[in-house]
Amino acid sequence: MNIESDIMRKAEVLIEALPYIQRFNRKIIVVKYGGSAMVDEELKRRVIQDVVLLKLVGFKPIIVHGGGKEISRWVNKVGMEPHFINGLRVTDAPTMEIAEMVLNKVNKSLVQLVNELGVKAVGISGKDGMMLKCEKKYSNGEDIGYVGEITEVNPKVIYDLLEKDFLPIICPIGFDEDYMSYNINADDAACAIARAVKAEKLAFLTDVEGVYRDFNDKNSLISEMTVDEAQEFVKSGSLGGGMLPKLQNCIDAIENGVSRVHILDGRIPHCLLLEIFTNKGIGTAMLKDGGERFYSAEGKD
Repeated sequence: MNIESDIMRKAEVLIEALPYIQRFNRKIIVVKYGGSAMVDEELKRRVIQDVVLLKLVGFKPIIVHGGGKEISRWVNKVGMEPHFINGLRVTDAPTMEIAEMVLNKVNKSLVQLVNELGVKAVGISGKDGMMLKCEKKYSNGEDIGYVGEITEVNPKVIYDLLEKDFLPIICPIGFDEDYMSYNINADDAACAIARAVKAEKLAFLTDVEGVYRDFNDKNSLISEMTVDEAQEFVKSGSLGGGMLPKLQNCIDAIENGVSRVHILDGRIPHCLLLEIFTNKGIGTAMLKDGGERFYSAEGKD
């Protein structure tokens, strides 16, 4: 490729991104950050670069992150054995102490990465500003300890940070009516926060490419689906255990005011930019029934 054609290709990419920059200017985008993209340092840096770019072109991004793998590492490090019931971590008092410590450590490391790229970030948990109120969550009636189900979101602290041009980075620790700390599933937290701030977009970074009509057929990736179509998938029972609650969260978000939800493979470098700023996109986007479709035979409309 000669220099002139390379320059033209870059110009075409910028022009392709322009309508999306215009469309989502000053709109709130919630990014749920987790999976392998949190463990691989190079991927982590690229995700943060994507979010910073969204901020600098006029979007209002919010990061909600997990840290399950890091929590498990620290639980093992102090000689404790992690326990799970129905896929959910059993969080006794010592594990809760470790979880809060680790999530806050992860939180500040992400703040540092954003700051290094010249954007002001503030790291908070759901306890700050009494943001995430919750109650004890049970798994099929079984007590799994200090695991919380969100009952109320007070987004004031988020709005205050956005108004002052900060990028909020939120870890999913909440509190109950007795102000005890609870660990909250990061997908649930991202969904609840997106609903509360009426986000234009909610993006889940995962370890899968998106939703497939047939998981064994990699050519069956669904670029766009409506809530009705997603509910049919949920009822079909054909989804894997990890995708089922994620799809239910997506449906819940759309039904509660979020305009569009994306499921993306966080292992793909710059997946956020590819999905938001290019005609083709790379993951699965969910929209409300009757919502505007971006995709046609040639790409997005």
